[in-house]
Amino acid sequence: MTSQSQGIQQLLQAEKRAKDKLEEAKKRKGKRLKQAKEEATAEIDHYRLQREKEFRNKETNVMGSQGNLSAKIEEQTTEAIRNLTSSYHRNMETMMKKLLSTIFDISPEIHPNFRPAV
Repeated sequence: MTSQSQGIQQLLQAEKRAKDKLEEAKKRKGKRLKQAKEEATAEIDHYRLQREKEFRNKETNVMGSQGNLSAKIEEQTTEAIRNLTSSYHRNMETMMKKLLSTIFDISPEIHPNFRPAV
């Protein structure tokens, strides 16, 4: 009987050691999964930062050239407005004289289709 109880004790101890090893393996697996997840997150963040940097560089190149175009268009518009304003001031007096002379200098004439009543 003692040998039987000794055998049972050994089996219980073996079962307990197996259970402990299983729990330890589960903990190691959990740690490895957590570590892998952290590494993957770090790699994703690094990749995202790299792509954002490339995007900003391309955006700067494109927007920079658009900014130059915008500045050129603004300069051309300002120049055209300046030219039109100076032309207006130069020609305003002569145009006003022509317009007023056309309005006020009326020479009455009989219309060619007019037939005097007989």
